[in-house]
Amino acid sequence: MIKIERTKVNSSNIDSIGYDENNKVLEIEFKSGGVYQYANVPKDIFVALIKASSHGNFFHARIKDKFPTTKVK
Repeated sequence: MIKIERTKVNSSNIDSIGYDENNKVLEIEFKSGGVYQYANVPKDIFVALIKASSHGNFFHARIKDKFPTTKVK
């Protein structure tokens, strides 16, 4: 498991988002307390997620069920 530093975001469902560029791993902490890592995520997807007007909508449309996922916590 990779330790990834996350940044707080203003979202009703997502608490913080982080990305490890070397390993292409996206980490998302949800308000519910769950932390998940998504493998093989291109950097442009991470950048678009951070810039999205709705992080939750972007997550559901472009990330959820599209990348290998590991529950961290």
